[in-house]
Amino acid sequence: MLTKLDLKGTRDTPEIVFDPENNRFEISGSSLPEDSNKFYDQIFDWIEVYLKAPNKNTHLICKLEYFNSSSAKMLYQLFIELEKIKDLGKEIVVSWHFESGDKLIEEKGLEYQSILDIPFEMIESN
Repeated sequence: MLTKLDLKGTRDTPEIVFDPENNRFEISGSSLPEDSNKFYDQIFDWIEVYLKAPNKNTHLICKLEYFNSSSAKMLYQLFIELEKIKDLGKEIVVSWHFESGDKLIEEKGLEYQSILDIPFEMIESN
C-alpha cells in the first residue's frame, strides 16, 4: 500500500493530505510557494506511484483560499495527471470549494471544469 502523503500547510504552501488507505485526498489553504515546481514535484512523484494502483473511487477535495499563477499551472497539471485514473477504468471527481463572493477562486474552478475531462463539483460556502 502506498504511504500517505501528508504535507503540513504553511503561509506559502497548501496542506496536502493524500491518504489512499482512508480514501482522503485534500488540498487546502494558500499556494504561493517561491518555487512551485519544487513544491509540486513531490506531489507529482506521489501521483505517479498512485496511478499504478489507484482506488476504485478517488475524490479530490480542493479548498484553496488563494493561489498564484504558477500554482494555477501546477494544479492544472495535477488535474491532467488525475484524468489518467479514468483511463484505468476507475472514477475520479473533484470538489472545488470556494467562499461565497470569492469570484477569483470560483472562476478558476469553472475554468478547470470547462477544460478537463473529469467531473468537477462546484461547492459554495458562506
